[in-house]
Amino acid sequence: MFRLLQSDYYGNSSSFIANLTTSEAFLLIIVIGIVGFIVQSRLRSVFAKYSKVYNSTGMTGAEIAAKMLRDHNITNVRITHVAGELTDHYNPATLTINLSDEVYSSRSIAAAAVACHECGHAVQHAEGYAPLQLRSALVPIVNFSSRMAQWVIILGIIMMSASGSAVVCWIGVGMIAMSALFSIVTLPVEYNASERALEWLDSSRTLRDSEMEGAKTSLRWAARTYLVAALSAIATLLYYVAMINNRRD
Repeated sequence: MFRLLQSDYYGNSSSFIANLTTSEAFLLIIVIGIVGFIVQSRLRSVFAKYSKVYNSTGMTGAEIAAKMLRDHNITNVRITHVAGELTDHYNPATLTINLSDEVYSSRSIAAAAVACHECGHAVQHAEGYAPLQLRSALVPIVNFSSRMAQWVIILGIIMMSASGSAVVCWIGVGMIAMSALFSIVTLPVEYNASERALEWLDSSRTLRDSEMEGAKTSLRWAARTYLVAALSAIATLLYYVAMINNRRD
């Protein structure tokens, strides 16, 4: 029974992909793009709201990040300042937590949440968190494939028109699939970093109960941007698969 159901599931999935038209896939990209715009707008609104609410400790984002690192016995990570809005990130290559203008020197709830989220990545790195290691290993592959994929597909389309072979096209699709895989692997990395941040903010009493709600809301909306990015990457992959299938037909 299980094998039969499994066969039906994969059969239906394969049939859906095979019958998907380029127009339908493009429409899917547009819909996800609109959802992404809404999520980004909501994130900025939430961040703006809680950027105006100061935390009860009076500590800046940089000071809170330093405290979280100390509490996790991490001494080899530097906290630096970067320009821009919501440009905060952890760089495992340089062992730096890079905090943006609105986080580094701010004493807000939003700054505390974002700073601790980036520290969550540093803790992941220190503990050898597998999804983070996988994402780091994929970075050079994705950087190369994202630059070359469309050129490979264009070459493949030309060759397919001349010889009927779609092999090169599928190589290009495989390169695009690496970007989709990277986006999917990113999800547990980001969600786990937020969980670590919120757990520490609560257990260390850095934020009080009412303040924790603001931190949770900020990080939830930030996490949703990564979910939309993953869906967008999958939709883009489906678009190219549909394009090649339609051209072959």
